[in-house]
Amino acid sequence: MKFDLKTALKFIILFLIGIGVLYLAFKGQDLRKIGQEIKTAYYFWVSVSALSAWLAHVIRALRWQLLYEPIKYRVNFWNVYHAVIIGYLANLALPRFGEIGRCSVIHKTEKVPMFASIGTVITERLFDVLVLFLSGLFILIFQYDIVFNFLHDTIYIGFVNKIQTLSYVWLTVIVLILLLLIGFLTYLLKQKVGRKLLKIFVSLRQGFGSYRKLKQKWLFLIYTFGIWFLYFCSMYFAFSSIQATSGLQFNAAFTAIVFSGFAMAAPVQGGIGVFHWAVAQSLVLYAVSFKDGLAYATIIHSSQVLLILVLGSLSLLFVFLKKEPNK
Repeated sequence: MKFDLKTALKFIILFLIGIGVLYLAFKGQDLRKIGQEIKTAYYFWVSVSALSAWLAHVIRALRWQLLYEPIKYRVNFWNVYHAVIIGYLANLALPRFGEIGRCSVIHKTEKVPMFASIGTVITERLFDVLVLFLSGLFILIFQYDIVFNFLHDTIYIGFVNKIQTLSYVWLTVIVLILLLLIGFLTYLLKQKVGRKLLKIFVSLRQGFGSYRKLKQKWLFLIYTFGIWFLYFCSMYFAFSSIQATSGLQFNAAFTAIVFSGFAMAAPVQGGIGVFHWAVAQSLVLYAVSFKDGLAYATIIHSSQVLLILVLGSLSLLFVFLKKEPNK
């Protein structure tokens, strides 16, 4: 990945956006009470929640390893595991860089071509997106009243009110910026389309075909279910960490997972800000105050970031000390 001034500015802007969302989420809240809730949390349940998240990472490594078999690469599980953890670590610094980062680790430790690995990563991510959208659809069907009121009252009405408060000058500026962005993206596409893009597509196709050629499709699907089930467990177990959320049931954890899943899709380092806001909003639907929801979101987000920082550092050390294979 080429890292120049424009790239650096992009990531700085994304980070500032995340900080801005975090500020808006906590604006007007009683920070002293939120801090007190975090201090008095039951950290046994926080640890159980973090353990569930770690097991999800382990299963993700097993699922990814499975996708290499159809494209004729035998990769060691521990190399795949370290690559996954390092990928999460990279995402804390640079959004979406983790996918490239873990492919780089596999290239270093197993000599698998980068684009073949990227194809397998895209394949597994497509399944994750599918699960997320199906889960969202499930919530819309079985908890329609709760979710519809949120989408209408919080999202739609809030957006309309914001638009109405803007002057015509600002609206014109926003429209012009959007048009410039569309024009710039169109220009970039025209510049990139050609031999280079075709070469990349041919390389990626090998990875894309990994699931289609997979003999153990059922095992891949079981791993996928296991990953999301453990995410759910991580969210549910953490409910018991503070009094305000200890009485919540499975449906609240399921909704929080979906909301947080869409939030983590935002190109912001570690989901900072957007994760906190989305999880807190999801718990408001179940009669938890936004303040308590923020305390809960801060606890679970901080525990998982700490987990990745520790495990990611160990994985980096392992990869740096490991001798490269002769292939």
